[in-house]
Amino acid sequence: MKLINDDCLKVLPTLEESSVDLIITSPPYNLGNNHHTGNKQHKAYNDNLPEAEYQEQQLQFLNECFKLLKETGSLIYNHKNRIRKGRQLSPYEWIFKSNFVVKQEIVWVNRSQNFDKMRFYPFTERLYWLTKKPETKLFNAINHYDVFDWKEWKPVGTKGNHTRAFPEKMVEDILKCFPNAEVVLDPYMGSGTTGVAAKNLNREFIGIELDKTYFDMAQTRINEKLI
Repeated sequence: MKLINDDCLKVLPTLEESSVDLIITSPPYNLGNNHHTGNKQHKAYNDNLPEAEYQEQQLQFLNECFKLLKETGSLIYNHKNRIRKGRQLSPYEWIFKSNFVVKQEIVWVNRSQNFDKMRFYPFTERLYWLTKKPETKLFNAINHYDVFDWKEWKPVGTKGNHTRAFPEKMVEDILKCFPNAEVVLDPYMGSGTTGVAAKNLNREFIGIELDKTYFDMAQTRINEKLI
């Protein structure tokens, strides 16, 4: 296990290329420093870059991940369609510019509430399965289709210290579909959910997190799994 408290865009270029089997991560969404889920206001961390700068950052991030993955490796990239200045912004705007092959788009109906009557309510996020080669496969060990509802992957975090954590069940399901993935990386580790799930399934884990509070939280959670 390796946990690093630093900016992933600085750390990723220092890691050994072609050394990681699977990356599972969810970057900040650039939603602004004050956003809401239903009637709950959140201000988790600084998340308000100019959109062009954010997209360039994410493109750089994806291409660094590409270098780190083995030829048969995969990246599961959790993001969402966002509404900014009245326009929908899709992660495809930078994913298609990256070096990755898009293997599949998975829909997570997590009921992340946005009750603005000027549009149909956005209730979903996406997981993009990205690979280096189109021949790369997963094994659908959980016998599932490409839509997961909120009861299967129940959202977590809004009542805790990290307001944007994804569920351990999500990561464990993904890991089961990559049974040969020995080394798992999460460059935006947050409170350590990917690391906890990786340890539950006896995988090697590398986690990177810039925020010291979240890093300490993740370190505590993951270390508890090692006892």
